[in-house]
Amino acid sequence: MRGFNDEAEDSVEINILPMIDVIFAILSYFIISTLFLTRFDGLPVSLPTAETSERQPDANFTVTVDDDGQISLNREPIEVDSLKSTILNQVDPGQVVVVTIHADEDASHGQVVKVMDEVRTIDDAKLAIATRPKDE
Repeated sequence: MRGFNDEAEDSVEINILPMIDVIFAILSYFIISTLFLTRFDGLPVSLPTAETSERQPDANFTVTVDDDGQISLNREPIEVDSLKSTILNQVDPGQVVVVTIHADEDASHGQVVKVMDEVRTIDDAKLAIATRPKDE
């Protein structure tokens, strides 16, 4: 005979698998979105190392010289002769021009000098050469 408290009770279970799926989806969203927070205007090149390298403020323009001698201004291919006019068309009068050169360590020295020479013809332009710190 069954008593008052002897009735079968439904067991209550909490399924946490959907909650884990949602947490992993949110986590993957944040991981992927943080990858796009870094801003890098240059093309991927193998920068030379230097013991005296210092962190510089962000450049207005980034000129990349790869190991094949190809030149890019802010990831867009460009010829050396049109470098000055392209930069001057993109700045306001009186604005300070800061150009960082990202040259591959296997790039032709002559090509890098041509780029430097073209940038130096811009009045009051500041020129920087990107390197990696020695400990990397």
